[in-house]
Amino acid sequence: MILILDFGSQYTQLIARRIREAKVYCEIHPFSISPDAVAKLHGIKGVIFSGGPDSVYERGAPRLDRRTLRWFLDDGIPILGICYGMQFLAQALGGSVARGRVHEYGFAKVRLNRRDPFFSGISGDPSVWMSHGDTVKRLPPGFTRVAHTANGILAAMADHRRRIVAVQFHPEVRHTRGGTQMLQNFVYGMCGEKPSWRMKNFVRTAMDEMRTIVQDAPVICGLSGGVDSSVAAVMAHRAIGNQLHCVFVNNGVLRHGEEDRVRAVFGPMFGRNMHVINAAERFLDRLKGVTDPERKRRIIGRTFIEVFEDTARTIQRRIGRPFRFLLQGTLYPDVIESVSVKGPSKTIKTHHNVGGLPRRMRFALLEPLRFLFKDEVRELGRELGMPAEILNRQPFPGPGLAVRILGEVTAQRTELLRRADRIIDEEVRAAGLYERIWQSFGVLLPVRTVGIMGDNRTYEHVIALRAVESQDAMTADWVRMPYDVLGRISNRIINEVRGINRVVYDISSKPPATIEWE
Repeated sequence: MILILDFGSQYTQLIARRIREAKVYCEIHPFSISPDAVAKLHGIKGVIFSGGPDSVYERGAPRLDRRTLRWFLDDGIPILGICYGMQFLAQALGGSVARGRVHEYGFAKVRLNRRDPFFSGISGDPSVWMSHGDTVKRLPPGFTRVAHTANGILAAMADHRRRIVAVQFHPEVRHTRGGTQMLQNFVYGMCGEKPSWRMKNFVRTAMDEMRTIVQDAPVICGLSGGVDSSVAAVMAHRAIGNQLHCVFVNNGVLRHGEEDRVRAVFGPMFGRNMHVINAAERFLDRLKGVTDPERKRRIIGRTFIEVFEDTARTIQRRIGRPFRFLLQGTLYPDVIESVSVKGPSKTIKTHHNVGGLPRRMRFALLEPLRFLFKDEVRELGRELGMPAEILNRQPFPGPGLAVRILGEVTAQRTELLRRADRIIDEEVRAAGLYERIWQSFGVLLPVRTVGIMGDNRTYEHVIALRAVESQDAMTADWVRMPYDVLGRISNRIINEVRGINRVVYDISSKPPATIEWE
């Protein structure tokens, strides 16, 4: 396997993604892993040190145990350092790191000082994705300078005698041209691995783990009807059969017709074990007067758990057995933005099904998709034989329209956005763009603008249209949508949704923006 040591980067799981795409097994462990724990990991063919948000020269910065590093070096295990991982290696092996005279964020052109196996198959000087303020000032003994940026900053260094290569940029991010090839050069070339990992291996392992954990206990599943929870539910049903009880909660901030669609798709599959709960009034009452997005997410997370607990008690009276487990379709982008999982990563925002959960619950969580990305979940769904109309749905946030309504969430404002969002969905589908776009949706802004309708002055709400391209939600770029499609969407919303007189288009990428506005 390839061992990935996490120093807290937002992109650590992307490294694992790229390794899995190369059909090679890998595991993520925290940088603080003990030498004894490393010794128990059999078959390590290579090690990758991730990026991270800290400066290696600061007190308390993440550092790998020197005995563990020495163990890798003495055994001749290939090492790849990325961003902070490069800086850690430089400092630990006798070089120096300091604050750079310039910061580099986003695209940068890398100029190769010499040809190196890590860049094999890459034509010319590649464009890479940078995200750093520190830089390696002095190379460690035995290392050579492989590449630099236009700013003269070291971009890559190598010591092939000790089988070490390190880069300041992020090859795991799609924006780095040839980044996947670079990682494969490390995994196949330096580590000697072969492509043997398959999604069906994950399915088998995840189902076996679920059976072992659950045994004969009943499980309650939060089924939203989106891709993630649907795949989690189908896989769990294959693993534990009628022990699974799926609960769909209408929280009052859903898309148009969502409850009817979920009933039609999943009712026949789960039969009596499909439970539909209308809790719209409870959710909207809890959200009354709340404008802070983090409070919205926490309120929604806690209220979902309350509804699941109430429903579990009702089902328990019928089946005569208590529920101990709650199954969720949580994905890695939710996790990494909400909490630090493997390393000291920075929290970006709370997701209702991760950081928004109450501290104390009567359920233990089952999250079999927790370390997968959306496109991997779709691949998993195809492995399970699920239909394309479920797997190809665009992502929809767990807190629903509540985090697309900036300001207070009310029934009236929710209905405004729901009607506008339905038009966006219809027009994007009619243009044949739905499955080519990662997400396309509307956001209700907390402002009003002056307009003219029928020679009369209006003072009404604004909808922001958001459409992004992505593969994994970790990074995203805004869609260059055809003007005629934008025109139809704007025209229909303003004409058909009374209370809206202006539509604007969001042209922000992630980073620095997030995909959702809240």
